[in-house]
Amino acid sequence: MSRSPIDKALTPERFENLKTVAPQENSVGFKSIAAAVGQASKYMNPTNALRLAKKMNQKGGFDCPGCAWPDPDDERSSLGEFCENGIKAIAEEAQNRTIGVDFFEKHSVNELASWTDFKIGKSGRLAQPMFLAEGAAHYQPIKWEAAFKKVSAHLKALSNPDEAVFYTSGRTTNEAAFLYQLFVREFGTSNLPDCSNMCHEASGKALSETLGIGKGSVTLDDLYKAEVVMVVGQNPGTNHPRMLSALEKCKKNGGKIIAVNPLPEAGLIKFTNPQNPMKLLTGGTQISDVFVPITINGDVAFFKALLLKLLEKEEAHGNVFDKDFIKDFTSGFNEFISDLKTHSFDECLKASGVRKEVFNEAFELILTKKKIIICWAMGLTQHENAVDNIRELVNLLLLKGSIGKEGAGTCPVRGHSNVQGDRTVGIWEAAPQAFLDNIEAKYGFKPTAKHGYTVIDAIKAMYKKKAKVFFGLGGNFISAVPDTRYSAQALANCSLTVHVSTKLNRSHLVTGKEALILPCLGRTEKDYQRSGLQVQSVENSMGVVHTTKGVLNPCSKDLLSEVAVVCHVANATLQGRSKIDWLRYQDDYNLVREDIAEVVDGFDDYNTKLNRPSGFYLPNGARIREFKTKTGKANFSINKLPEWRLKEDELVMMTIRSHDQFNTTIYGLDDRYRGVYGERRIIFMNREDMKLRSLKEHDVVNLRSEYNATIREVHNFKVVGYDIPKNCCATYFPETNALVPLDSFAHTAKTPASKSVKITVEKV
Repeated sequence: MSRSPIDKALTPERFENLKTVAPQENSVGFKSIAAAVGQASKYMNPTNALRLAKKMNQKGGFDCPGCAWPDPDDERSSLGEFCENGIKAIAEEAQNRTIGVDFFEKHSVNELASWTDFKIGKSGRLAQPMFLAEGAAHYQPIKWEAAFKKVSAHLKALSNPDEAVFYTSGRTTNEAAFLYQLFVREFGTSNLPDCSNMCHEASGKALSETLGIGKGSVTLDDLYKAEVVMVVGQNPGTNHPRMLSALEKCKKNGGKIIAVNPLPEAGLIKFTNPQNPMKLLTGGTQISDVFVPITINGDVAFFKALLLKLLEKEEAHGNVFDKDFIKDFTSGFNEFISDLKTHSFDECLKASGVRKEVFNEAFELILTKKKIIICWAMGLTQHENAVDNIRELVNLLLLKGSIGKEGAGTCPVRGHSNVQGDRTVGIWEAAPQAFLDNIEAKYGFKPTAKHGYTVIDAIKAMYKKKAKVFFGLGGNFISAVPDTRYSAQALANCSLTVHVSTKLNRSHLVTGKEALILPCLGRTEKDYQRSGLQVQSVENSMGVVHTTKGVLNPCSKDLLSEVAVVCHVANATLQGRSKIDWLRYQDDYNLVREDIAEVVDGFDDYNTKLNRPSGFYLPNGARIREFKTKTGKANFSINKLPEWRLKEDELVMMTIRSHDQFNTTIYGLDDRYRGVYGERRIIFMNREDMKLRSLKEHDVVNLRSEYNATIREVHNFKVVGYDIPKNCCATYFPETNALVPLDSFAHTAKTPASKSVKITVEKV
């Protein structure tokens, strides 16, 4: 029986085998080693696993396909520059089975859609191009040349180029991303939504406005030298575990750590470094000096409370603010202070949900310090007031002069390995005019200056049939976006959906009238072209560009690199009218980098600089107190407290990852640190909230959200009591993405507000 696009998009509502125990208060250590070894031995060839572990994040090796945490500039550990989830990432990419025609003949699209995301992902590596014809139940093999003709025919049939959407995942290398956006712009559109739109777009907007650059200002060395590091809305123990080593080094050097988060997370409580035998035996390092259990979306209120108390101390005793820095390097100070004085400390503290004793502990650590780093992730960026969240923490750093000096600054921690690099080389629906002018000067065509679709805009355009072709370079689009039901119908309305992928995911099952899966090389695999073995490049969270070069032979002879796929699609689509010789780029990636050096600021002598073992830093004005803002200075900003209230029966829900997960990739069914095993369909609730609703552990509930008179529901979740602030709850994504309203997003940034969804809970 045929299933609707919505049925295929939603994760199955059945339960697995839930078991819960007390959450852990120590991270990594022996259990992490065992988990990594278990994943590698279960899903990989042991010889391949060892070869990859030796080269992962090493100079001259390959960049982990997981997070974007930076590698040390100097010596790297001979024991391995990777973490548990890094091993899980390569076990997923380099798994020891492949799937092709036999697999798809056996399993229909409907059947595959009934599987869990975990089972889909572990099916195996995609081994050959596949095509789903209109009305067909099974994917069939297709030759590469025919696939490129199919894409070309659909694109050429459009009434105008804006009827196509070209999505990009953060895993894509600089070379592939640059060529992709170049093709899209020559095709005639700026419809380049990417995963930045869904994670750190709010960071980029806020930082560009206040500091003149949409990236963080610190280096890894700064973290070692900071007096205070605030980790806000972030769970490094699961999402970027190598950050814990940097925090441990900060502690060793006398620094203090403040963790601000609704949930207590094991990685920010204690860290047992697996590369230190003494730590393994003695139980590790206490990470947080103060844990601030903030209410969901209480961040502006908390930072305002800090700012008000700092102002009080400055006016009473002086020497709290860095007055020289404020005078010489900032703008808007007086207006900021005037607005700040209109707020009440007590009201801000109450709105933050933080007890006064805990607030005072955090405040005392900040009061006299001038070398402060604030790190954050999606706990700050996925709210309607997300831009205000980041601007408010910048205000604190500006008061302290903690920008543009050693051991101080901003540190947005990117979630995917090259999401920052993709934006740098042009994956941007709203690229600056200077960049577009450089393209025109280099290639002789005039790119449209019209802003293209963000992710949210793209979904709406597909739903309304204003966009008819979806092309995804990597990623798992349907499992990443909000409002799953609406988004699934949007994809189904397309005439063609195309995904360039390494392995099967749910997006391949939610298709347009026709669909293509184009299998590509992974980071772990060697990329041979006519000129020989190719090297590619990526940019990490701290603006370092470095090489990535695969180690293993490709798992199938029928794979192409992402660079080659883009070149062939561009050649087939633009043949006869392009000013660019597309196919020459696939033969030698040095040619791509030569072009990037001419078009993108900061990449001069790209090929030469890339030969440096540790890569090279891109220019960063905020790092050297050259603020490229409209005022020419760092800007204080005025931010409102969020004005929203919960009804009596409502909770505010945030979506989170489990420990066996990276973005939409599910490595397993356990969330070890939080004490959850064998299940993902759960809701973490405050135990008092459970009592008010007559709920017990593991009771089954349905969840419901209402936004602008539209009701959204998901069914069959088990309740888990947890240490989370009252009136707050947490669930895993993508299981509850269907509850996230498409029209609830960060103002000016359009990042989905997945961390502040009002819901009600109904016992089944």
